[in-house]
Amino acid sequence: MTRHLLCLSDLGAETITKLLDHADRLLARRKSAWPTWASLMAGEGVDDGARRPLSGKSVALVFEKASTRTRLSLEIAVVELGGHPVFVSSSTSQMGRGEPIADTSRVLSRMVHAVAFRTSSVERLKEMAENSSVPVLNALTDASHPMQLLADLQTVRRVRGRLRGLKYVWIGDGNNMANSWVEAAGLLGLELVVACPAGYEPDPAEVNRAKQRGATLSIVRDPLQAAAGADVISTDVFISMGQEEEQAQRRAAFAGMRVTAGLIERASSEVVVLHCLPAHRGEEIDAEVIDGPRSFVWDQAEARLHTAKAALTWALEADE
Repeated sequence: MTRHLLCLSDLGAETITKLLDHADRLLARRKSAWPTWASLMAGEGVDDGARRPLSGKSVALVFEKASTRTRLSLEIAVVELGGHPVFVSSSTSQMGRGEPIADTSRVLSRMVHAVAFRTSSVERLKEMAENSSVPVLNALTDASHPMQLLADLQTVRRVRGRLRGLKYVWIGDGNNMANSWVEAAGLLGLELVVACPAGYEPDPAEVNRAKQRGATLSIVRDPLQAAAGADVISTDVFISMGQEEEQAQRRAAFAGMRVTAGLIERASSEVVVLHCLPAHRGEEIDAEVIDGPRSFVWDQAEARLHTAKAALTWALEADE
């Protein structure tokens, strides 16, 4: 059976934990294998364990939306696992001229071993997977961002030593990231508080599903209330790609939702501040917070590489 990763529920709690364990091993191996200047001058090569589970395999990175971290992490992940990444965009393929996703998917299935698809529409993602005989990984839709959440979870676990027993807080738009945090809370049994303006809540169906699965989940309007005793505080831009026409409306709606130093003072002294990037300092988060001592945003960005490797090896059943 083809292993698609369209949402975190395709993994389940046990597999999420196994992927995070694998990502931790990959991170440690990469850092220990990195050569020093002295070793390079001595003519010593890079020893990364010579593990290449994707040797001889190609992965199509099909992106209909711009990206920095997702593209970098996936492209480098495929290369370091021994495979060959093939980047495909709408502007450089027949997708830009209206070729059906189903047809593109069938062609890709005959040539590559996996597909990472970044698109706005969850319907297009599903169509890609339904017509693919190779694994399809969700590299972002407007509904969810599971590969980012894996990186977020790895970061929290490495900093705080565990995932359960912490208070997670999402502040801002109930967007794809918020939906994936809600899904993760349900799968892993986490306590999650979402602070957002009225009309900008996460997907109600996802919220109900998470509660049924055992999440302790609440939605509030006051970010200061939400931040009290928080162990993890996450946020994202208030105006995402494709929402530029809503700028004035969104800026008014999200006034008071910025993650400030005063808000962080209400959290745990060991709070982990996260932002999936890109960030607009002074809009959804203050510079002194994202660049401050409780920010683990750069660890979070780096984790995209290690969790991408773990997800790819799982999807291709190339687990070490």
